[in-house]
Amino acid sequence: MVATNQILSVFIIFALALLVIRIGAIALRMTGLSPDVATFQAASAFSGAGYTTEEAEFTVSEPSRRTIVIWLIRLGSVGVVSALASLLLSFINAEGENILTLIYVIGGVVGIILLARSQLLNRALTPVIEGALDHTTDLTIQDYTQVLGLQSEYRVAEVEINEDEWLANDTARELNLSDEGVILLGIERNEDYIGAPGPDTEIQPEDTVTLYGKEDRLQELADRDEGDVGAHNEARDEHANILSEQERVIDQ
Repeated sequence: MVATNQILSVFIIFALALLVIRIGAIALRMTGLSPDVATFQAASAFSGAGYTTEEAEFTVSEPSRRTIVIWLIRLGSVGVVSALASLLLSFINAEGENILTLIYVIGGVVGIILLARSQLLNRALTPVIEGALDHTTDLTIQDYTQVLGLQSEYRVAEVEINEDEWLANDTARELNLSDEGVILLGIERNEDYIGAPGPDTEIQPEDTVTLYGKEDRLQELADRDEGDVGAHNEARDEHANILSEQERVIDQ
C-alpha cells in the first residue's frame, strides 16, 4: 500500500511553505520593497539560500524587515527538515510501491505549485493577507502607496527588461504607456540612473525601469510579450473605464 498519510503530510508541509513565503513576501512589500524584490528575498530567506546581494543588504537594513527575514529563516529551517523526514518515511513504509509513491509525490507537488501560481488565487489571497498583517501586527506600513498617499491598488515597482518583451526597444510615447495608466518614473542602465525620462527615451533590453500604476497592470506589463497588441488594447480600454469612473466621482 502507498503510504498515504506520509504523502499527505508532505503535501501539507509544502503548501504551508508556499503560504509562508507568500505572507513573508507581502509583509516585505508592505515595508516598501517592490513586489519582485520582496518575493525573491522571502523565498531566499525561507530556503536559507543566503544570496549576498545589494537587495539582501537593503532588505535587512530596516528593523521591521529584519524581523520578517528572521522569522522566515526560522520557519524555513523547520519546514524543510519536516518535509524531508516525511518524504523519507513515505518511501520507507511504501512496501514495494516506491515508484507509485514517487509519482503521487511529484504529481501533488506540481499541482500545488500550479495552484500557487494561479493569478486568480493571488488576487483573492493577497488582500486577505495584507488585511491580516495590517490588523494583527505592529508592522509599520512604509510602502510607496502610503508614503505618497495613493490608493492601495497602486504601486511603484521595478521591472527588468528582456529582449522579447513588450517594453523593450521602444519609447514610452511609442508604447502609449499613459493610455494604460502607467507612468515611467526612471530607467536604470549600466549602473547609471535616468530620472524622469522624457517620452522619447528608448527602453532597452537589460534596463531596469521604475513604473507607477495599478499593481495588476504593472505585473501584466512585466510579463507581456513583444507584439501583444491585444493585451495593450485591453489595458487601454480598462484604463479608459477607470478614467470615466474617476470623472463621475469628480463631478459629484
